[in-house]
Amino acid sequence: MDALKEFLGSISGFVWGPVMLALLLGTGLYLTAGLRGMPIRRIGYGFRQLFRGRHAAKDDRGDITPFQALATALSATIGTGNIAGVATAIALGGPGAIFWMWLTALVGMATKYAEAVLAVRYREVDERGRYVGGPMYYIKNGMGAKWKWLGAAFALFAMIAAFGIGNTVQANSVADVLNSNLAVPHWLTGVVMAVLVFTVIIGGIRRIAHLAEYLVPSMALLYVGVALVIILMNITDVPAALAQIVSDAFTGTAATGGFAGAAVWAAIRFGVARGIFSNEAGLGSAPIAHAAARTNDPVRQGTIAMLGTFIDTIIICTMTALVIVLSGVWTTGESGAALTSAAFAESLGGGNWVVTAGLVLFAFTTVVAWSYYGERSAEYLFGVKVIKPYRYVWVVALFIGAIANLEIIWLIADILNALMAIPNLIALIALSGTVFAVTREYFARQNESGARDEG
Repeated sequence: MDALKEFLGSISGFVWGPVMLALLLGTGLYLTAGLRGMPIRRIGYGFRQLFRGRHAAKDDRGDITPFQALATALSATIGTGNIAGVATAIALGGPGAIFWMWLTALVGMATKYAEAVLAVRYREVDERGRYVGGPMYYIKNGMGAKWKWLGAAFALFAMIAAFGIGNTVQANSVADVLNSNLAVPHWLTGVVMAVLVFTVIIGGIRRIAHLAEYLVPSMALLYVGVALVIILMNITDVPAALAQIVSDAFTGTAATGGFAGAAVWAAIRFGVARGIFSNEAGLGSAPIAHAAARTNDPVRQGTIAMLGTFIDTIIICTMTALVIVLSGVWTTGESGAALTSAAFAESLGGGNWVVTAGLVLFAFTTVVAWSYYGERSAEYLFGVKVIKPYRYVWVVALFIGAIANLEIIWLIADILNALMAIPNLIALIALSGTVFAVTREYFARQNESGARDEG
């Protein structure tokens, strides 16, 4: 068993090494340049479209509103990465890792935008009359029949990876935190989660989206609100904390207390890796949700989709990072969710319970959303007949995840996530000309319409 762990660990280290991180960042930079910085320049426009996207027009095709599509995608991305991932980045790379998380998010907005544009443009209607899309579809329909094998490869990796990142790993995290804080038995957590998740996913994307529409904003606002209270309580120290994040990104962090110190490369490596783990830009998961949006314009949905990366990393991860740095407990040698919990507890009485509640809710919504991603991937490979069996297997895996030792599952999930990203990144580069062209056409129409209105 130890030999297997070591073998899988070496593969995981390779696939998530400098080459993969360079591919993910490089694709984001290329798309940002090709779009002339549009995702960053048009953040305000994106939020206006999001506000309008709470309701779809009667003639818009799709299954869920544009707002629900973003909420569903966010329910998958806002999770342990925002709590444990940020803390791990700081524990291993120092405060400077957060700067590289920010950079990853800014270029990742272009990646997420391009994914959603292609997902809507190349989506299909399945045998049940539901809109389906994602990397497997834009590879098949956009790149041509000779590339169908690449789309199938993505679907296979995503279908299996979902049981790791979106299922067993999340159930295990919830079971651990409830057992350590409230002495809830692991098996009981597994049973309750399985039942609750089943009641949601049996209703398909519309029930998942309805849950996400209300639960995701509520839980995000609660978590960010408490973090903001802590930051405001220490507002005079915030400039120094931000200065340390920026300076350590280029100089490294010296050893102090229980912190062993970190070179600049460690800050870059762990900041980029944890940033991608948190916002999933480039993995190809979010466009599966955006493909179901009720919209007739890919670009409009793309401007909404790109906000997912901004909200996840620039807002929520930054809140977590500032609380950790301001508290000073990042120097104790603690890591992961335990570090975040200690930082909130140190800064605010009972703050650790906010972290506990956040972990549970974030993990629950992640499980629900990733069930949809895995289900769509399975449907692409095997047809609609696989949907019900897949849902039953999903809830059984949840229970197993809550009670099992998941060291090997963690490693396999890491490897499969990287394998998911490769076909998606190839497609994004290959179809980037389409993304650039439809974007130029859309905003040219917007400018012409604005000029007519002024005239």
